Amino acid sequence: MKERIISLDVLRGITIMMMILVNNPGSWGNIFAPLEHAEWNGCTPTDLVFPFFIFILGAAIPLAIVTKVLNQQTFIKILTRSLRIISLGMFLGFYGRIEIFNLEGYPLLISKLIITAIVAYILLGNFEQKIKFYLVLTLFSIFMFLAFSGIEAYSDVRIPGVLQRIGIVYFFTSLVYLKTEIKGQIIIVASLLLGYWAIMTLIPVPDFGPANLDKGTNLAAWLDNLLLENHLYASTKTWDPEGILSTFPAIANGIVGLLLGQLLNSGLDKNDKATKIFVTGLALVILGLIWNEFFPMNKLLWTSSFVLYTAGLATLFLAVFYYLIDIKGYKNWATPILFWGVNPMIVFFLAGILPRALSSIKVNNPVYVIGNSDEISEQIGLQEYLNKFCIVPHFDDPKVASLMWALINVTFWSLVLWYFYKKKMFFKV
Repeated sequence: MKERIISLDVLRGITIMMMILVNNPGSWGNIFAPLEHAEWNGCTPTDLVFPFFIFILGAAIPLAIVTKVLNQQTFIKILTRSLRIISLGMFLGFYGRIEIFNLEGYPLLISKLIITAIVAYILLGNFEQKIKFYLVLTLFSIFMFLAFSGIEAYSDVRIPGVLQRIGIVYFFTSLVYLKTEIKGQIIIVASLLLGYWAIMTLIPVPDFGPANLDKGTNLAAWLDNLLLENHLYASTKTWDPEGILSTFPAIANGIVGLLLGQLLNSGLDKNDKATKIFVTGLALVILGLIWNEFFPMNKLLWTSSFVLYTAGLATLFLAVFYYLIDIKGYKNWATPILFWGVNPMIVFFLAGILPRALSSIKVNNPVYVIGNSDEISEQIGLQEYLNKFCIVPHFDDPKVASLMWALINVTFWSLVLWYFYKKKMFFKV
């Protein structure tokens, strides 16, 4: 039985907690700068969340896979987990498109929640491996069929996404771990990052002209629109921030995490491990900053400099936590964070469903006509109503009010995860 690395759980917990915080503001128009993504080039604290999670995913692989042998059974297990993660993400996109006969209002909401419970049970339930594989393969096939079936409700449903990218990275990073040694893994990381840089900066973009890194006209955007037309992020329409080409450097994030996970899992003295992890993180950050001058950090393009910089920061955080928790034994402060770290996928999924469900519950919003006392009503979602009338009136600064709604979300899910933790309910994908 491999020793559990508590510091890795803590880093995962902080990362998923931050993900819930930045994904659930009271108002997207009122957000403090550190809680916003960079508009294009650059890297804010919020931009660190996704690459940190991918890094941690990679670091956990050598701790979770007991035998480094790639056979049919192991391959099916990896593929099953990957498809489960991808399908969780796809369902979040499909949830709002579900149509059942002519149901509306509460009957439709109840039906959606029943379907959600069935999907969650299929994707998170504890089945025998063979049954698990066929269940998830069937569900994934249904999603893909609906997306390309020509049915109007699903004709422009988004196919890429955060969980989809996580599932793809997990699949390839696991195979890299099983089929290569450390030297080969370093070569793969270098090849992915250098290859992506060359592709994005040297190859002309069909229909647009010379290679460029501009929004919507770069090669990654062109490829997204070519292969996934009408199935991309609604806010960008013709390209996707979790698109096809930019997933390749994201795999490099996972493999960097994999390299650090193997160091954690090695027989070296713990102090030596901490030192090597810290030095590695510092080197990656410096390399990322240098490359930023030639290939700017950009989360939406997932540039190579962004990979090195974010992986380096994740490594530095891991070094600090490893020293404090696993070497010095300062663990008590981290217990509430562990609630998050051991159940990341269930909270990501449920925290994606809850706002959608609340927004579909319509309530009357009184509106007073300017110039007289007449009152009319409009229908707004329950989530917007609760924020507007229960949170916003208590704060003068709309950004503080928006942050308070996000903190209430974090508090709510902390209580849910505390209950799961106490009941030893751990949902593994």
